[in-house]
Amino acid sequence: MLTERTSPAREISHEMKCVEIWGGNRATDTAVATTGLNVWVYAEPHLNKDGVGGGDLHYLSLCQAGKIARLVVADVAGHGAEVDELARLLRREMRRHMNRFDQAAIARSLNTAFGRLADSGRFATAVLATYDADSDHLIICNAGHPRPLLRRAGEAGWTLLDHTATCAVTDAGGGASGLPLGVIDQTDYHQFAVPLTPGDEVLFFTDALIEAAGADGRQLGEDGLADLLAGVARDDPGRLVHETLERVRSARAGADAGDDVTVLALRHHAGGPPTLSLFEKARALGRLLGA
Repeated sequence: MLTERTSPAREISHEMKCVEIWGGNRATDTAVATTGLNVWVYAEPHLNKDGVGGGDLHYLSLCQAGKIARLVVADVAGHGAEVDELARLLRREMRRHMNRFDQAAIARSLNTAFGRLADSGRFATAVLATYDADSDHLIICNAGHPRPLLRRAGEAGWTLLDHTATCAVTDAGGGASGLPLGVIDQTDYHQFAVPLTPGDEVLFFTDALIEAAGADGRQLGEDGLADLLAGVARDDPGRLVHETLERVRSARAGADAGDDVTVLALRHHAGGPPTLSLFEKARALGRLLGA
């Protein structure tokens, strides 16, 4: 079983191939490379009294042309066999939409599928992100999940990412609901884009991090987590996930997380297709946003 003091995955252990899906709801501590991005994933299920765990899910996919890399981090209410079923469902949806630009369609599809399980009390928060190598943008769609954090190359601080962020380019739809998946039928989801430059880092995580509470019982929250991670070292990108876990653990005064823990960090290196003109980048971004 992994622990929050496990040594970091310093070297890339897996290179994503076209038409591949990688991930699941099992424990992992792995560095993965895909188009334009190096990705570090740490996942540790919290076992319940029956020894069953795995409520957090993570997947990465790479499209047939090798230009669209997509990731999802989800937090499903509950554990056990039904979560395994949802993991398989999420994998199928990722595969079905692998070559599709508009990831909001995936969120709508998942909302419908998860809604069929609502009677059993199952729902999920999720954040989907698509990196497009043609435009060097990360497109994010959030369904009730903690907001990701962005750190620009050469900067110490982190920015919370949503459609109101100063770096965000929003679609024309507006009216984001932000509801968890499987709560209300026919929920719509909008998305926003963030331009990336080499060295930029984005951190995705489940709520165990922002719900970490100190001796006074106060939880970190999203802003508290951003402040806690200010200045975390850049010299070894593979340390980002583990330094994040160490700082959160210290904030909990050594107490157990009491929940599944998933942290996914990506670093942009811009490797991929040839550089496009500004017009071609704008056209690619428009496709991703459904314009």
